[in-house]
Amino acid sequence: MRIVLGVAGGIAAYKAVLLLRLLREQGHAVRVVPTRASLEFVGRATWEALSGEPVTTDVFEDVDQVAHVAVGKGAELLVVAPATADLLARAAAGRADDLLTATLLVARCPVLLAPAMHTEMWDHPATVANVATLRARGVHVLDPASGRLTGQDSGPGRLPEPEEIATAALALLEPARPADLSGRRVVVSAGGTRERLDPVRFLGNRSSGRQGVALAQAATERGALVTLVAANVGAEVLAGLSRGVDVVHVESGEDLRHAVRAAARAADVVVMAAAVADYRPTTASDSKVKKSGGELNLTLTETTDVLRELVTDPPRRGQVVVGFAAETGDSEGSVLDHARAKARRKGADLLVVNPVGDGRGFGTSTNEITVVDGAGDVVTTAAGTKLEVSHAIWDAVVPVLDGRAAGTDDAASMPA
Repeated sequence: MRIVLGVAGGIAAYKAVLLLRLLREQGHAVRVVPTRASLEFVGRATWEALSGEPVTTDVFEDVDQVAHVAVGKGAELLVVAPATADLLARAAAGRADDLLTATLLVARCPVLLAPAMHTEMWDHPATVANVATLRARGVHVLDPASGRLTGQDSGPGRLPEPEEIATAALALLEPARPADLSGRRVVVSAGGTRERLDPVRFLGNRSSGRQGVALAQAATERGALVTLVAANVGAEVLAGLSRGVDVVHVESGEDLRHAVRAAARAADVVVMAAAVADYRPTTASDSKVKKSGGELNLTLTETTDVLRELVTDPPRRGQVVVGFAAETGDSEGSVLDHARAKARRKGADLLVVNPVGDGRGFGTSTNEITVVDGAGDVVTTAAGTKLEVSHAIWDAVVPVLDGRAAGTDDAASMPA
C-alpha cells in the first residue's frame, strides 16, 4: 500500500519515526512529508534513510514532478502524526502553504490525523472548532492520549502510541467487519507467563502478546464483549486496544489459570493465545540467589495444562475452546505434523499453529498461521498483519460457535 506520513512540528515527532518503521515492517511503501518546523526535531536524513524515499517540505521543490499534486494523488492512505494545533488550523482553513497541507487538499484517500499538543491548546475553542470542521468533512481525527507532555505538564494532548495510530489508520481501509460476535462473551489470553526464581529473576519466554491483543481487538470489532487476560504484556502493545475491553493483568501460569477460569464462567469462547510456561521452579527463593562460582541447579515442576483443563473441566458447558501452538519443525516431523498431534492430544475445538524462529512469530507485527480442528484436519490458513490473521481465526471460530449454539438450542427444545 502507498502511504503518505505527514509530520508536523511538535516534540512528539520522534514517535513518528517508530510509526514509520512499523508501517514499513508491515510491507507498506511510505513517503514522509514533514513540515519545515518538524525538521527541527527529526532531520531529513532520518526520514529518507528509514523510508527509502526522498523527503521534501516545500511546494517549490521537485517542481518538474508537480510534487504538490502528485504526492497526494498517489496516496492510498494519508496519516499525519503528530498533527499540531497549527497543522489542524491550516488544514481546516484549506491552506496550501507547504507540501503537507497541499497534499491534504489533493488527497482523495482516507485521512487520519493524530493530534499532539498541550492541553490548553487542545481545549481551546479554536482547536475544538477546527477538529469539528475536519471531522464534518470526513477526516478521521483521533482523540489525543492523556499523560506526560513537554516539560512538567501532564494531561490530554499526548500523541497516541505508534501501534494505536497504525491500527486506527489501517482499519480505515479494511472492509466492514461482520457483527457475527455481537453479544457473545469472549475470553482471550495473551503474552508470556513468568515463573519466579527469586525476587529479581524468572523463567519466561519471548511472547510479546501482540497476537492475543490483536485477537481481542478483532473480536471487539465484530461485536463481542471481551475480557483479555494479559500475562506481562507491555503498555505499548495494549495501546492498540479499543476502549471497553476488560484487561486482567497476570504474571505466572497459575495466575493466568485462575484468571482465565474465572472469566470463562460467563464466556461463549475461550482463546488461549498466551504462551504459558510448561515448567516452574519447584521452590522459589525469598532472597536474590548469589553467584557461587559454580553451577546453579534448578529443579522444575510441570505446570497445569490450562488448555487441556479447559477442555476436560470446562467452566461453562458448551463453550468453544481454541488453543495455540508455537512450533518448529525437527527430525521427528514438520510444524504441521506436530500441530496435528497436539490437536488430538489437547482436544480443543480448534488449534492455531504458527511457525516460530528465524524472525517469525514472537515480537513481530505479522504472522502466518494454520488452523486445525480437534482431529488435526486443516480448517484454514492465513498470513498478514496480526490483526488480519486474527480476523481469519475468528472466521474459523464463528461457524463452530454457531453450530454449538444451534445444537444447544435443539437439545433444549427436546422433551425430557
